[in-house]
Amino acid sequence: MQAAPQNLIFSNIETIPGMTITQSLGVVSGSTVRAKNVFKDIGAAFKNIAGGEIKAYTELLQESRNEALFRMLQDASARGANAVVNVRFATSSVAGGAAELLAYGTAVVAQ
Repeated sequence: MQAAPQNLIFSNIETIPGMTITQSLGVVSGSTVRAKNVFKDIGAAFKNIAGGEIKAYTELLQESRNEALFRMLQDASARGANAVVNVRFATSSVAGGAAELLAYGTAVVAQ
């Protein structure tokens, strides 16, 4: 994976404290679709019986969030933004064992 765009600020609120939004550049997004691994599913089945965190899925979701966020920031950078506000994440089932993770927000120029 490439490095994230430099100096791009992102926030899950409508503003960036200490800065003024001077221009809105529209909604930006990034997504990834990931499938479960059959071998990890076997380990998960045992965890379902015994209880506890399924670390393989935790790692899969973290990687998915990072990839979706990175792609959203690339979209914002390509539009000339230096920040993204109102960042949100959403998930949806695509097919059996596969899910999409979407990151979206509003690209802005802030000073």
